[in-house]
Amino acid sequence: MPLERGQTVPFIFYIVKGASMIAFAAAIEPLRVANRIAQRDQFSWTIASDDGRPVPCSNGVLVGADCALKDVERNAIIMVVGGVDVQRAASKPALDWLRRQARRGAALGGICTGAYLLARAGLLEGRRCTIHWENQPSMAEDFPELDVTNHIYEIDRGRYTCAGGVAASDMMLRIVAEVCGEEVAGDVADLLIHAPVRGGREEQRASMPARIGVRHPKLTAILQTMERNLEEPVSPATLAKEAGMSTRQLERLFRRYLNRSPKRYYMEIRLQRARQLLLQTDMSVINVALACGFTSPSHFSKCYRHRYERTPYRERGAPTAEPSGIHLAPTEGVAGDLDDAGDAL
Repeated sequence: MPLERGQTVPFIFYIVKGASMIAFAAAIEPLRVANRIAQRDQFSWTIASDDGRPVPCSNGVLVGADCALKDVERNAIIMVVGGVDVQRAASKPALDWLRRQARRGAALGGICTGAYLLARAGLLEGRRCTIHWENQPSMAEDFPELDVTNHIYEIDRGRYTCAGGVAASDMMLRIVAEVCGEEVAGDVADLLIHAPVRGGREEQRASMPARIGVRHPKLTAILQTMERNLEEPVSPATLAKEAGMSTRQLERLFRRYLNRSPKRYYMEIRLQRARQLLLQTDMSVINVALACGFTSPSHFSKCYRHRYERTPYRERGAPTAEPSGIHLAPTEGVAGDLDDAGDAL
């Protein structure tokens, strides 16, 4: 539905199990405060769940629902509030309901990981979208055709998506500005102690120097190259050459600022990505290994167990036995493997 001044804009907040409470509150509170400032119901909202029952958020707190999805009838902007394990919320009834709403011309949004359900329903194709940075790797694996950005929110032709946490406030303040004007949106932000208000082009995460606590241009460039090349890792010799230094200098640089070798650091971020994919997608363990630059499943299992004290299969809740043909090597010598990174490095 179009956003028009002078008319009450209704919202449906569809809360899925495991939803992020901070993202939900960050989305709904700007609407409440805008009504208070405008001294009229500029916005209204209804809380819906799959069956109309209260829904536990990721912190265990129950959120009450006004109705079940099947009872939602009025035209409104529908916001899907996601959180942890959002894949489990992508049931056929929920996806079918979202598709029906889209066919009726409803504007649809995804808050935190809610964008995943919209993607599963095929409702983000041809539009820019975003999702919490932790879920971006799994989103890219499951929906490689989508234009997923790293911005805090995206608004594109009736689709509203934003990252988790307080990013929902920034997106909703943009909506408040369109309906009530920039001055009201500014007053809402002041009352929420949400200043400055961020635009949609803001990046979700801090810059690489801020994240690692080091401002070293060459090190930053090398780390960014590593993050861009997890499926096909770049050798230390190539990294050093591209940075205009020797391999020995590269080693010293990592030891000085990160207290680990380049190979060990690279292995750690590949395993971190693997863990995200194991927990957030239905990809097979073998495909996860390949997506993170491991050509040997047994080597992947060995390194993963050393890092997280469980096998990739146990991470998924599977029995401890490895699939046929995949042997889990003993842990002795694994620390050396993490440094030597014999697989693809």
